Amino acid sequence: MTAPGEQPERPVRSYVITKGRARPSRNTINVDTLLVAADPGRPLPVTASREEAALVRMCARLLSLAEAAAHLALPVSLVKVVASDLVDSGHLAARSGIPEATGPDTQLLQEVLDGLRRLR
Repeated sequence: MTAPGEQPERPVRSYVITKGRARPSRNTINVDTLLVAADPGRPLPVTASREEAALVRMCARLLSLAEAAAHLALPVSLVKVVASDLVDSGHLAARSGIPEATGPDTQLLQEVLDGLRRLR
């Protein structure tokens, strides 16, 4: 609800926030990617959107993409595009989660098996 005399806030379309793009410039940013301001004192360009400014302010502390989207009340896919732009411009740093474990080295396992067989 708006107070008497106030203009109602008009929602901005997603494509306006992302400058018409539906995909981020980086495919390394995921829902669990951690974002942090690269240089908190570095000013954003005057052309930066409210969402970009809010995201950089919010990321003064380490924050996941999913948390940022929830705080901004925006879809994760939209925040992914905005965050990607800010990483490209050097305003945010992205830290990926722990990579999935790789399988064991089969050559090493074969050597261990051969060594155990020689012990008999």
